[in-house]
Order: sequence, then structure tokens, then C-alpha cells
Amino acid sequence: MPLDVAGAALGAAFGEGFAVLHDTVKDVVSEARMFKPILKRLASTLDRLVPTVNEIKRLSEQLELPERETKRLMEQMEEGAKLVSKCLKIRWWNYVFKVKYSPKLEELDKEIFRFCQLDLQALCTRNGLRTLETVNSINKKMDSFRGVETPRGLGGVSGPQDLTVALDMPIKELKTLLLKEEVKLLLLTAPGGCGKTTLVKMLCQDIEIKGIFEDNILFVNVSKTPNVKVIVQNLFNYKDMQPIFQIQSDEDAIDQLPQLLNHIRPNPILLILDDVWHGSESLPEKFKFDIPNYKILVTSRTAFPRFEFTYHLEPLNDEDAMTLFRHSASLKEGSSYIPPEEDIKKIVRGCAGFPLVLKVIGGSLCRQKAEVWHSRLMNWSDGQFFFNSDTELLDNLQKSLEFPDHKVNIKNCFMDLGSFPEDQRIPATTLIDMWAELYELDEDGIHAIAILEELTNRNLASLVMARKDASEVKSYYNEDFVTQHDILRELAMHQSSQESIGQRPRLIINISGNNLPKWWTEQKQQLINARLLSISTDELFSSSWCNIQGPKVEVLVLNFHTKNYTLPEFVEKMYNLKVLIVSNFGVFHSKISNFQLLESLPNLKRIRLEKVLISSFCKTLVLLKSLKKISLFMCHTGKAFENYTIQVSDALPNLMEINIDYCNDLEELHVGLCDIVHLKKLSITNCHKLFALPKEIGKLVNLEVLRLRSCTDLSELPDSIRTLHKLSILDISDCLSIMKLPKHIGEMCNLKELNMKGCLRLRTQFPESIMDLKQLKLVICDEERAKLWDPIKEFLSNLEVLVSEKDINLNWLPK
Repeated sequence: MPLDVAGAALGAAFGEGFAVLHDTVKDVVSEARMFKPILKRLASTLDRLVPTVNEIKRLSEQLELPERETKRLMEQMEEGAKLVSKCLKIRWWNYVFKVKYSPKLEELDKEIFRFCQLDLQALCTRNGLRTLETVNSINKKMDSFRGVETPRGLGGVSGPQDLTVALDMPIKELKTLLLKEEVKLLLLTAPGGCGKTTLVKMLCQDIEIKGIFEDNILFVNVSKTPNVKVIVQNLFNYKDMQPIFQIQSDEDAIDQLPQLLNHIRPNPILLILDDVWHGSESLPEKFKFDIPNYKILVTSRTAFPRFEFTYHLEPLNDEDAMTLFRHSASLKEGSSYIPPEEDIKKIVRGCAGFPLVLKVIGGSLCRQKAEVWHSRLMNWSDGQFFFNSDTELLDNLQKSLEFPDHKVNIKNCFMDLGSFPEDQRIPATTLIDMWAELYELDEDGIHAIAILEELTNRNLASLVMARKDASEVKSYYNEDFVTQHDILRELAMHQSSQESIGQRPRLIINISGNNLPKWWTEQKQQLINARLLSISTDELFSSSWCNIQGPKVEVLVLNFHTKNYTLPEFVEKMYNLKVLIVSNFGVFHSKISNFQLLESLPNLKRIRLEKVLISSFCKTLVLLKSLKKISLFMCHTGKAFENYTIQVSDALPNLMEINIDYCNDLEELHVGLCDIVHLKKLSITNCHKLFALPKEIGKLVNLEVLRLRSCTDLSELPDSIRTLHKLSILDISDCLSIMKLPKHIGEMCNLKELNMKGCLRLRTQFPESIMDLKQLKLVICDEERAKLWDPIKEFLSNLEVLVSEKDINLNWLPK
């Protein structure tokens, strides 16, 4: 039975059982004198619970109450109704039956009260997190497909996090124009880097705008290669709807969009199409419909003459430009060097009032010595390099990429960011994997994060850090990501394309349809010397590849949008390949073909797969004897690793790390993975259907880190975990169904950190063996769990119990 149907049926049954008991008690309480005090107390309990039970019935589909957690209570209520009816037949003088039935009534009252006060609260919290995870997952999909956003608090578009200057008047003017009755489609235009998207996001936060459009503000990143099918599908997803027919083409998408728009009426609707490029000016008109109170706001670098209503965002004036530059360059009292005012004005004039340029140039000079300022001024002649095109803008932004020799890797890392699609979040862990091999950085990612911090300080990228507990600062980056302004992405690509195709150390290829670059099709055996190769294709690509010889390629990044994707044949001869990143940015999970080509790669160490069907290429296990790390994100695992003649441990004999995140169909970890004896790190996070770990997990005797955070259906840890004597970090945070710790947990003699915040059902005293965790240095938990540790701290003198504060920072959420 589907979950929603099962949930509804269960909610109805729960409500019916409650109603029968409630009515029976009310009918009997005045007549059964012998049991009157108990029945009155029971009636009072039931009366107080009527609103709660009605809410369960109404919201049963959302709560999805599991049968195993309510069945016993339903049985007790049914037995209770019979018991209360029997009480009516008992004579007042029959104390034998009073002694017999009174404890049963008392127990019934306590059981109902306990369930609704404790279990139901935990269930509601768990289901709230499930709902959050579902929204999270949908929004990640949206984010991955240039998706739909709405303002922070309504679902996604946050306001600017950095200083904004001189936007009060533009917001007022833009709002006035937008709200005019005759304005149905409004164009906001300015050159790249002037702050169009920032202005629109601030408009979304405006109280008047939010009051008018409420949750019908829809924000879509359009960008250079718009995908109408994906845009419309994401609009449906955001409103939790499905089109009448499956969207097969752009025409289908536009034909079915009115269904959605009419559904979310009568509230006014604001559709924002951000970053419409030259050549796509007809796109906004496809979204126009004769629907009352429906408006479209378009942002573009191009002032399209076909639009009747246009708002031009002007660059900053000298005073405002100076304010923003001083902030970006940290020119304030106490700075190590503050240049003469005339020098500052000279640089500011050269930035032409472009906020992005002021921030990037200012960031590049932040806390620099006088010699750096003087050198930069000499290179810029007299500062009069005003620019009127994106090319000139890029040329001038290049001046911010001057790094000393000992920081040359920072510039290389900046250029690597161009390997990923426009307007997409770049997972920090992906960059850690790439840079560990390309630049020999540490595998834990500490140096990679430091580089991203410096790029953020220079305003060349934006590192968004997720919530961090004390133990995670140096070890857990799975929820962190990087964003980048499209101008800066173009700058990275521009910098990477200075040499000839064959000589570039970093080759970035973007393919539209099946139109391969001319240089690629002209030569049958195109030789490249790149160490990093990135190939991005759209939903029209048919996997028709030409050949490339890439003997030096160490990192291969494949970005695509199709339901079926074939790995290129030339991968088979990339003998130096160390990192493979395969990311699907389409709507549906993708089937991957030609995975067996990887078997010929003797140096392949790391694989990351995003939104793919694992079972599509696991029909026959591929021998990957050098593989050390595999990461699966939003993948459909199916029956992966089952029914093979070869053991998983034989196919992946040197695997040391497995990361599985947001794989929503994963219910059980395949037992064969427990034979990979070299495994040191196992991370299964946000897999809400995972309900059990195999008892064979105790065979992973070399495991050092085990993360199971936010696996909300996981009810217990197997007793065999006691044999993991090398385990130093155990993370079961937000595992809402875990009720107890393993009896012999004390045998995990090397355990140093335990994260158990959010384990709401873990309420009983810990097993006695926990006193044997002599190496335990840090426990992270909530306030209620912290009380359980108070008596234990007397025996573990070096133990710190850190109460995790409630974090209201929502940066970790997808857009």
C-alpha cells in the first residue's frame, strides 16, 4: 500500500478507535459510581486530546504514523472501550472486580497520556524533519536544474548577505513601476556586475511585495542555455503539483503552465526570470498569459527593445562606490596600510561604479602592503579604464587575480570553478577530491576550505558553510558548497582559455545539442595535455562523441541533463585518471552506460555520482582495484550490489571511504559492503528510509568514522558494533528512532567523539559499559540527553559534554 494511502487509513483507524473509547467513557462515567474518579480522570485526558486526534486524522498523510508505533495504542483503546462497558455492569459493592479493573483503567489512562505527550511529540518532530528533508530534496533538485526559488521564509531566495549600497531608491522605483496595473512584463537591465540579481532579491524581501504576492513569488535562474521543460517542471514541483501529461517538449511545458497558474490563484503571481541572455529575448513572452494579477519581471544584461516597460539600473555614483570599495578593502582605522585618498579615488574611478568590480578589486587589495597598492596603480595607468562590454569587464577583473608565487594554487583553484555549470552550487567535497589529487592537498579538506575562504574574502567566490558542531569544524564538509557570480565564472573560463586547445592545463568544453566544437570534429585523434577536463552537455545531447586523447587527464568532470548518458569511449585510455565526477542536472535520475570502461583505469581513486540509477551500471560488477573513495548523492540505489558472482570486496578491494547522501530509496545497507576490510570512513546521511544496519558491520574492523546523521527510520545500532575497536567518531545526530545505545558500546575502546544531538527517543539510562569509553573526549547532544551524561562524567574525567544550541542559520538549506 502506498505510504500516503497507508497513512490515511491508519490515521482514520486511530481516530475511530479514539472516538469509540471517548464516547463510551462519556456515556459510562456518570453511572459507574465505583470507578467514577478514574473514569473522570480518563474522560478529562480524552477531552484534552480531542483536538490533537482530530489533527492526526486531518493530517495523517503528512504525519505518516507508522503502524508499529500506533498499533499497540489502538489495541489498548479497543480493549479499553470494552473494559469501560464492563465497568457499568459491576455492582458498587463488588470490590473484587474493582481491584481487578481499576489498575487496568489507570494503565490505559497513563498509556494514552504517555503516547500523546512523548511518542507523538517525537513522531511529530521526526515527521517535521522528514518534511524539511523532502523540501530540501526538492529544492536541491530545483537548484540543480536552474530551479525555482521563493523568498527566504517562503522557500528559498535569501536576501543579500554582504553590504549593499544605494539600492533603496532603485527598489522604490522598480516596485512602483512593477505594481502599475498596465505593467504585465517588466525588464530590469544593466551591464553584468551591476547588481541586478541583488536588487531583485531585495525586492523579494520588501514587505509590501511579500504582502501582495505572498507565497506566489517564483524565482527562476534562466542563464545562457534556458531549458523551458525544466523551468516549468520545477514550477509544478515547487507547488507540489504534477502536470496533466508528462512534459515531452517546450511546447508541452508552455501548454500546461496555465494549469499551475490558475491553481495558485486568486493571489497575485510574480514570476521572476533572472539572467535572460541575448538571443533568448523571446523566452519571457512564452510565459505571458492573460491571467489577472500575473506579472513577469525579467533581468538581463541586454536592453531588449521589444519590451514596452524597462527599468535601467545605473552604476554607483562616486560617493557610493567609495563606500563599497572601502568596505571590501577593509579600509578602516587599525588597518595595516591605508593608501592616500587620491590613490583610492583613482582606483574607484577605474571601477566605473560596478559593484562586482569594486568588491573584487577591493577584496584583492584587502590587508595588502603599500608595495602591492603601488604596483597595482602603476599597472592601471591613470585609472581611466571605463568599460562598456563584458570583454572589457573581464579584462579588468583579471587584475584581481594577482597572487604571489607561494599562492599560485589559489589562482588555479579559482579557475577550476569554471568546470561546473552556470548557476549551480558546487559541493565543497567535490573540490576537496579534485584538489587532493591535482595539487596534493590534504584529503580531509582543511587546506581546500582555507583556499575557498580566501577566494571568498577576495569576493571571487562565496563559500556557504553549513551548521557546524565543535567536532565537525575540521572534518565534515558534506553540506558545504560554493556559489559564484556568472561574471566570475566567465572570468575563470576566460583565464583557462589563454593557451591553445592542446596546451591548456584545464580544458572546459560546453556543448549545446550535438554541436561539438569545430576543433574537436576536425581531428580524429585530438591530443590534449590537460590535467583537468570538463565536458558539459544539455538535454538534447545524444552521447555522440568524437575521440580525444587525454593521457595526462587526472580529473574528469561530466555534467549532463539527459535520462540516458553514455560515458565517452575515450575515457578507457585515460590511464592517468584519478578523479571522476558524474553529475546529472536533469529532472529525472539517469541511466549510465559504458561504466565498464573504468575497469581499464589503473589510477582511478575517487568517483562521485550525482542523481544516477546505480543499478543501471551495476548489473555486472566492475573491478576498480585502485578506487579509494566513492560518493553517491541523490542516487537511486535500487538492488545495487546484489546477486553477483563476484564479491563486492573483490571488486573494490582498496576502498577506504563510502559517502551516501540523500539516497531516498536506501532501506538497508548491502551486507557485501561489510567485507571491505580496508574501509575507514562510512557516511550514510539524510537517507530517511534506512531502517537497519547489517549485523555484519562489525567486520569493518578498520573503520574509524561512522556517520549516520538524519537517518530518521534507523531504530538501533547492531550489537556487533562493539568490535569496531578503531572507531574514533560516531555520529547518530537526528536519528529520531534510536531508543537505546548498544549494550556493549563500551568495547569501542578508541571512541573519542560521539554526536547524538536530536536523538529525541533516546531517553533511557545508558548501558553500564559506557563507563569503559576511557578515550571519549567529546559528546554533542541536546539538553535533555546531556542530563543523562551527568553521572557518567564523574567516571570519565576528560569528557566534555557540549550542548548543541538551536541553530537558526538556514544557509545549509538548498535554495
